[in-house]
Amino acid sequence: MSDRPLLLGHRGARASSGVAENSLASFDLALQHGCDGFEFDLRLTGCGRALVCHDPEVEGITVARAKPDQLRQLPVLRDVLQRYARRAFLDVELKVPDLESQVLVDLGEFAPERGYVVSSFLPEVLTALRVRSGAITLGILCDRPDMLARWCEFPVEYIVPQHHLVTRQLVDQVHNAGRKLLTWTVNDKSAMLRLAEWGVDGIISDETELLARTLG
Repeated sequence: MSDRPLLLGHRGARASSGVAENSLASFDLALQHGCDGFEFDLRLTGCGRALVCHDPEVEGITVARAKPDQLRQLPVLRDVLQRYARRAFLDVELKVPDLESQVLVDLGEFAPERGYVVSSFLPEVLTALRVRSGAITLGILCDRPDMLARWCEFPVEYIVPQHHLVTRQLVDQVHNAGRKLLTWTVNDKSAMLRLAEWGVDGIISDETELLARTLG
């Protein structure tokens, strides 16, 4: 496809067995499969680290209470930016508030050269980031029709709905407003083809090999 969407791994190459999601190995594998980049999650530890993980608890440790000597095996945002800023599109999902300062500092030091979006389900997080920076690229995540219906209210460049909420009309409306649309988590070949034909700007998938074979 000459004008294909961005191909992004969900938490890296999440469907690949034997490789932990949200790990550097998983991110490497998504790129090896042929993706343009990947989505990953951030949580704030008790000691102020921007930790790459999805769940609020890891190996019996509550992330929000983690001390400096805990969960050291997991990467932080700076690790990801240092490793991939020159070679991947990055979708950085903020799972919790109070990461704004660290995200802005790290992005300022390691600006992704192939594009990025900082996304969240939390409007207050996106608003706080926008107040601090007019240059940061933001995206609102939507998994409910009522949230998606308000997409034009948010101070963001990307609308990021769950794939079952996407219609051709929505794609056109978003584009007519000068914004872009990413969608997740698309693991079916026919859905990948349909969404690409509708003109979505990016597709996020667990099935990174299938995504790259289908649209790469």
